[in-house]
Amino acid sequence: MAITLNNGFKMPAVGLGVWRMEGKEIRDLIINAINIGYRHFDCAADYKNEAEVGEALAGAFSTGIVKREDLFITTKLWNSDHGHVVEACKDSLKKLQLDYLDLYLVHFPVATKHTGVGATASALDEDGVLEIDTSVSLETTWHAMEELVSMGLVRSIGISNYDIFLTRDCLVYSKVKPAVNQIETHPYFQRDSLVKFCQKHGICVTAHTPLGGAAANSELFGSVSCLDDPVLKNLAEKYKKTVAQVVLRWGIQRNTVVIPKTSKLERLNENFQVFDFELMKEEMDLIKKVDRKHRTNQPAKFWGIDLYA
Repeated sequence: MAITLNNGFKMPAVGLGVWRMEGKEIRDLIINAINIGYRHFDCAADYKNEAEVGEALAGAFSTGIVKREDLFITTKLWNSDHGHVVEACKDSLKKLQLDYLDLYLVHFPVATKHTGVGATASALDEDGVLEIDTSVSLETTWHAMEELVSMGLVRSIGISNYDIFLTRDCLVYSKVKPAVNQIETHPYFQRDSLVKFCQKHGICVTAHTPLGGAAANSELFGSVSCLDDPVLKNLAEKYKKTVAQVVLRWGIQRNTVVIPKTSKLERLNENFQVFDFELMKEEMDLIKKVDRKHRTNQPAKFWGIDLYA
């Protein structure tokens, strides 16, 4: 199952996110995912594992288990490289051992102090607050992203963690419209207005943290997981599915792309088994009522400033 982007390219509805994946486990994880049926992998320069992903992909191509044209590979421009878009993209391509990207995203709508192409450091000032670069506008960054399409380095470009205001502005100044806005959205943080705004204007929404981050985000950010919600548990019992599978199915039925992350083979397989059942309209409406407007991913923990304030 795939969603057709506004430029005609197709994006698989389920992908594997590789955030917080250790280098040594990535090769087996990606090979196992491909064998299960995954054709969409979501990477980022800031995840600091593009080289390991690249080795895994090269291995998959060389052994013939999959062809490059069968995969959809996303990676992202880090905040510190907004003034060095072309160089940063080429650096990611080199690490990933690819000739082109299917999708390149502006990871966050903020430029920060440059620390070297691909270095992805988040420079902090003496007070421990993120060093924001006020000399590079998001419009300037976007026009550099558009150059990547002209150069043939990237098929589609998009945005990430943009709200309605910033998405609207991007639509105004863009010559190449953003194909995707990747945002945190799950049953406890549904963001229906933003999702509908993007879809109305031809922008596909990809849900990062589609399961609410589960235990990992609870440990890192102290967030609450939707996987313990009684409404979702009841639906899982009804369909003889896991709560995670119900949540992913909900995301798919909202016409969003979901990119759950896991390092466990059993979960990797479970997260892909979401195409053999369908939630009823009244069940979708029921899930709508559990929204808590609860963001689980909180970069302020690392940056000393709440960019969502």
